[in-house]
Amino acid sequence: MTRRELVAGVALAPAAQAQVRRRPTGRKPNILMIMADQHRFDCVGAYGNKAIHTPHIDRIAREGVRFDCAYSSTPTCTPARAALLTGLSPWHHGMLAYSDIAERYPLEKPRALAEAGYQTTTIGKNHFYPMRNSHGYQQMLTDEHCSYWAPGDSAHQKEASPEARCDYEAWFWSQNPLGDPHATGLSWNDYRAKPFVMPERLHATKWTGDTAVNYLESYDRDQPFFLKVSFIRPHSPYDPPERLMRKYKGAAIPQARAAKWAQKYEPRSGPDNEIWHGKLPAAEIRQSREGYYASVEFVDEQVGRILAALEKKGMLEETLIIFFSDHGDMLGDHNLWRKSYPWEASSRIPMVMRWPEGLVQGKRGIVSKQPVELRDILPTFLEAAGAIPSRPLDGRSLLQLAAGKTEGWREWIDLEHSICYSPTNNWNALCDGTIKYIYSAFDGTEHLFNLAKDPKEMTDLAGDPVLASTLSLWRGRLVEHLAERGERYVKDGTLIARPKGVLTAPHFPGWPEHPHRPGLQGRI
Repeated sequence: MTRRELVAGVALAPAAQAQVRRRPTGRKPNILMIMADQHRFDCVGAYGNKAIHTPHIDRIAREGVRFDCAYSSTPTCTPARAALLTGLSPWHHGMLAYSDIAERYPLEKPRALAEAGYQTTTIGKNHFYPMRNSHGYQQMLTDEHCSYWAPGDSAHQKEASPEARCDYEAWFWSQNPLGDPHATGLSWNDYRAKPFVMPERLHATKWTGDTAVNYLESYDRDQPFFLKVSFIRPHSPYDPPERLMRKYKGAAIPQARAAKWAQKYEPRSGPDNEIWHGKLPAAEIRQSREGYYASVEFVDEQVGRILAALEKKGMLEETLIIFFSDHGDMLGDHNLWRKSYPWEASSRIPMVMRWPEGLVQGKRGIVSKQPVELRDILPTFLEAAGAIPSRPLDGRSLLQLAAGKTEGWREWIDLEHSICYSPTNNWNALCDGTIKYIYSAFDGTEHLFNLAKDPKEMTDLAGDPVLASTLSLWRGRLVEHLAERGERYVKDGTLIARPKGVLTAPHFPGWPEHPHRPGLQGRI
């Protein structure tokens, strides 16, 4: 099927009747990677949220594994996607903050899977630069919302040009030539929420779901597929269909909580609606959360349609499925908005996986407590494909944990983000799911939290003399982790503050001549 046919949603031949089919012995499984953008971990029913309705993501967890300690090491869009693309940690793929993904890395997921015999397709958001740089995807059907970036904005002029028009917007204008896909009136990082003002079928989330279903219903090749379905929501703007916005109007959505240590973030960071900190009126926070919850459920509805298409085609037991997000969303917790922070709502993500029968010798419906990260997804897919990586990776295959084999797994995961929004937001952290240690690279301030007793991170224990040895232990672990980076990070066994920040590392392709474009932070 051509890209034009998929985007147009042309009529397809009736799919085969639903059937129970097992993956033939020795045949590589299909791989379906579903991701949402800015989806925080606790906004999934399977993670204990009783207010949100996510039955289809919950099903993947129920019939597979739920990773309870999943993180995004550098929790903004592009560095998170660099980890996903390369299977590497931030220092080794080279992105320590938000900027452009490199145009090519030595080992990239879609290219490696194509070499392993897969038909590789991406539908939705990639956040690659240039936009049509495929990184090995043989087919690209994109939703990057380029028309948000006005031609007068020199930082985004290439993305806003007609040549860079994404497939979703091209399809939208084929359906409504005089319409505006952003007519709801919310900006890219707007904290406000409003119902989508256009017909629901024109929403980007629906387009992504439709296109993925069309792909699966029409797939008739002998080779296995690797399909990436990447929703641009629930990232703001929070503009779900009105029916879903109305559904959450009276729902028991958890209120935002702010610790005493977060009082410094109470003042509003700016006059516009793209703030990164500010204590807003409870009604405004509530409306944001209603829109966000409704946006999450809209994504979940599409996940359900995708699973149904797999079942109808008889491919469910031939397909490895993983759902996750690139990072979270603060939604007013600790008086913060958006992401890029070490706090749970920003850095911790949902991650659930279902495997075809025979791929993993393990029970379904398990919960894994081991620390996992986006870097682990590429090794997982390579193992499923029977492929050996051409160079060392920092990630490890999640199939090991799905089989209940925890021996030798990492004890903690490293987190970090260099300057974002403000020089003060510049940090490194370590977390094992119980203890989180945070070091402010701006001024050397430390934070320590016991997540088992304090999952909302309300009480900073760094100044508690009873826990001085615990603080020292985790500080020492960070010293050891950062030692390979040299004296800019660690000198004589002591952590060194870096108030000016570090955008990229020497492993970044082409470093130090990094094509960073000023103004990109407006897109975060």
